[in-house]
Amino acid sequence: MVAMKTAARARRLPLDLKGMTGREEVFRVAVGKKRDPAVERWFAGDPAELRTTAAEWFARIRDCGDDVLELVHDGCPIACIEDAPFAYVNAFKSHVNVGFFNGAALEDPAKILLGSGKRMRHVKIVPGGALNADALAALIGAAYADIKARLSEA
Repeated sequence: MVAMKTAARARRLPLDLKGMTGREEVFRVAVGKKRDPAVERWFAGDPAELRTTAAEWFARIRDCGDDVLELVHDGCPIACIEDAPFAYVNAFKSHVNVGFFNGAALEDPAKILLGSGKRMRHVKIVPGGALNADALAALIGAAYADIKARLSEA
């Protein structure tokens, strides 16, 4: 009977919104706050060394502009303009990720972005490891500029 239900279910086709409208849709989340207490609580968690590193990079993301809002989404701090996210940080057991929601669209001459998804990319920061901080800072600025441009087109 289960096989019959699966076979009878209509096949779902993904919509090509970009092809239909000529523009790419902007991913949206709940509207954040200028300083979200939930984000501050996240930075106070463990592992402390990694959360401190994440906080340092999130401070750079916050500094992109007065219109940057923040919230915790999917368990990590994200930064957005209005309700459109552009960057996040997350801490794992042995590294920190600084990620970009539209990272695949960013120019990365230093080749520090990781990931192979359709849109998202991240930079992995390992304590004691090599990091091109200037290149990461440039990516943060580019991600901010990118989301502002996407919002002005939407």
